[in-house]
Amino acid sequence: MASLLLSACTPSPKDIEYGHDVCHYCKMTIMDAQHAAEAVTDKGKVYKFDAIECMVNFELENKDKEYAFLLVNDYNRPKKLIDARSSYFLVSQNIPSPMGAFLTAFENEKAASETKEKKGGEIYDWDSLKNSGIKGIKK
Repeated sequence: MASLLLSACTPSPKDIEYGHDVCHYCKMTIMDAQHAAEAVTDKGKVYKFDAIECMVNFELENKDKEYAFLLVNDYNRPKKLIDARSSYFLVSQNIPSPMGAFLTAFENEKAASETKEKKGGEIYDWDSLKNSGIKGIKK
């Protein structure tokens, strides 16, 4: 019984139900399997987002929360959630995203660079992205 209670309190990500779940930030239905994101607090509360910039803005507006997970979809592997804090992000006008920031996540810098070679744009890591002032991210 005790292990059941402990596991119930352990923060963990939840699957995003595309076409059904609603973005916690902008209230749009989450449809895009390449740009969705998810935040899980250290207390286990799960917030789902239709675009990376929605999660970034939510985190910037809720600095008092501690996060066990900040996850983003990997552009090259749709529906695959990866750690946002160790990901790389490409802002390219040639890759539309749901909220118009043209913001896409990649698991590593090499994958982001390869896509930048084909699509153009600018690469950011998580910290530089939050401070970038790009369209769609509030400062």
